[in-house]
Amino acid sequence: MPEAERGLNRTVRDCPEFPVVARCSRPRRRAAGCHSIGNVALHIVVTSRRSLLRAGLTAAAVTAAAPLLPGAAVAAPGPAPARPPGDPFGLGVASGEPDATSVVLWTRLATDPLADDGLGGVGNRATDVEWEIADDERFTRVVRRGRVRTGPEAGHSVHVEVPGLRPGRDYHYRFRVGRTVSDAGRTRTAPPPASMTPVHMAFTSCSQFEHGWFTAYRRMAEERPDVLLHLGDYIYEYPAKDYVAPGGNVRDHASPETTTLAGYRQRLAQYHADADLQAAHAAAPWLVVFDDHEVENNWAGDVRELPIDPPGDFTARKAAAFRAYWENMPLRAAQRPRGAAMRLYRRVGYGGLVTFHMLDTRQYRGDQPCGDTFRSDCAERTDPARSLPGSAQEHWIADGFARSRARWDVLGQQVFFSQVDYTPGAGRGFNPDAWDGYPGSRDRVVDSWVAATQRGRARNLVVLTGDVHAHWGPTSSVASTTPPRRWSAPSWCPARSPRAVTARRSRTVPTPSSPRTRTSGSTTTAAATSAPGSPRTGWRPSSRWCRS
Repeated sequence: MPEAERGLNRTVRDCPEFPVVARCSRPRRRAAGCHSIGNVALHIVVTSRRSLLRAGLTAAAVTAAAPLLPGAAVAAPGPAPARPPGDPFGLGVASGEPDATSVVLWTRLATDPLADDGLGGVGNRATDVEWEIADDERFTRVVRRGRVRTGPEAGHSVHVEVPGLRPGRDYHYRFRVGRTVSDAGRTRTAPPPASMTPVHMAFTSCSQFEHGWFTAYRRMAEERPDVLLHLGDYIYEYPAKDYVAPGGNVRDHASPETTTLAGYRQRLAQYHADADLQAAHAAAPWLVVFDDHEVENNWAGDVRELPIDPPGDFTARKAAAFRAYWENMPLRAAQRPRGAAMRLYRRVGYGGLVTFHMLDTRQYRGDQPCGDTFRSDCAERTDPARSLPGSAQEHWIADGFARSRARWDVLGQQVFFSQVDYTPGAGRGFNPDAWDGYPGSRDRVVDSWVAATQRGRARNLVVLTGDVHAHWGPTSSVASTTPPRRWSAPSWCPARSPRAVTARRSRTVPTPSSPRTRTSGSTTTAAATSAPGSPRTGWRPSSRWCRS
């Protein structure tokens, strides 16, 4: 069989212990077995669990900034010394949503990130926050500055949408409250429209705080990408010791399972206070989308994982999770949720080279088929009327392909897109939480892309995937041969030995002929340079068992 039709598959094997894991979202309630992006890089010796949590939280990161005065030098990216007790900038700084002329600057005030009320020790008082952005690291050429007020209604977060910037430029920014100045961050605007300037990007997902140290985030900061994509599972909702990694967890969540606004705010603060995560946020602008664990494992639209575990109003829980997520991410006002609804899917163009289509595969899907049982199959699964992104978003995706003039189109989304049959032999077993649970929906997305390519649009498609806690790299292709025409992808199947993998063919999905698409599912750090010819991608293993 020709190599172009067979497709290619690679996985990161740098660590002998790094296992091939079939999925990220855990099987129905409380089964362990997935791995996160953590690395062993830091050990804190303390005398109690509470002091361990607080020690980890006060190890702030990013570049060291002097007072808000001209001529202040800024250090290279990397963890900075811990900020003093009572400092309001213990959660760092971030930027996001870059376009050619604007970017969002973010911070959230917190003197005690683990405060039980979720308000970070700042309480109910309002605070004036100054900000400035410059085109040099020493802040001698400030191009914009201003002042905003934040308070408890926003979780003491700050979102500044800065207009009037120049395309394809590095900028440096910082905040001040009274006499206290934040660490500085670097951001970058997108290239001018139609520009073919190469783009250096990174992406990641599935950052389980308890399972390892976030060394991968520090590595991303050192790479200084133009843009960083987080594809979901930025936090995990579980209580301490409920989701245990093989070999044990290296640190604990600080609170019970997150179900309330205060709980989600506290959990996001615990993650944000990690030094390496702060370094990554301060190194480049981010594009973010959530998956399931920002709310609850395997939720689907208005359907929770289990009807009564934990008890409570799921609509209220979603509203709390969405509000806390927006407060803690560098998102625009357009993404601010209204109750239990949040318009998160969007397109971001990077010149004429790349268009990022950031998808939401949770809010609009139907319930998972086959009882959401992993490695299952049933008639419900193949019902063509079922949709994973929802009908409106499917049309939005198709419209984006039809209008695209970019050299590369990148889908930034959450769950495995390629078809994978996990059952050996003649049986069939799929992951109903992924696109395999909604094959009719996937066919419509692929068909819309094929139709666009026939009109000279969306010529090269790359699908980035979170969810699976290991790197999978299939190349999906459509053969231009006589019937049966097929769009297919190989799959990796776990082998008995953690040092070996077995490759086999996946079943094929009939579609018309079209050019190539590449898919990737990963919790490794992926650093890709997209150029007019072909993207160059380097993978960084990020299991906690890989030491730097």
